[in-house]
Parts: sequence; C-alpha cells; structure tokens
Amino acid sequence: MVTIQNEMGSVSISRDVFTTLVGDAATNCFGVKGMTVRSVTDGLVHLLRRESMGKGVHVTYNDDSTISIELHIAVDRDVNIPEVCSSIISEVRYKVESAVGTTIKSVDIYVDSMIVG
Repeated sequence: MVTIQNEMGSVSISRDVFTTLVGDAATNCFGVKGMTVRSVTDGLVHLLRRESMGKGVHVTYNDDSTISIELHIAVDRDVNIPEVCSSIISEVRYKVESAVGTTIKSVDIYVDSMIVG
C-alpha cells in the first residue's frame, strides 16, 4: 500500500489500484494480446481474461516511496517486440504517474508467449 501525504492529510492506495491501471495500460497497447501467468501445476503459460489480468502484474513498493512494476504479457506473432515493450513502458509510466502521482522506479516486461492470429 502506498500512502501519499500532503498538508490536508493522507491517501492510501492499494495494490489492486496499481494492478488495474497497469494491466489496462499494457493491454491497450498495439500488439499486446493480453496478460499471462505461468501455472504452478503444469508449468504452462496461460492468457488471462480481462477481469483477472492483475495476476500478470506484480507491484513492489520501494523504501524510497517509488514503485517497481513487473508485467507478464503475450504478444502478436508479427510485432517488433522491443517497440511494443517501449510503448508499454511509456504508457504505464504515464497512466500510473498521472492517476496516482507516484514515481515509478522501473517497469520490467516479460514476453511469455507469442500468439498467432
């Protein structure tokens, strides 16, 4: 949970807010098929539905009041992966920082799967 203090009081923001913002920003980028998660039981990568995309996002709260974000995604087969990831990083930084006002230390993206079609 991130707490933002100002002269009027404080606001606490839960991890769910960040995962929703990040998941929405990432899945709206061109070439992204969706968020993924690796199954513990079979070891396979599974594409997540829109309502559970937060499972593909991991948010870490740092001691210096910043956050670090880790994303697991699936992309279209015929996309430039570095360009897609660069677009995701820019979009995530913009959406989270403008909505919440928290500084993002890092955004790490793991492309777990390429989907044909």
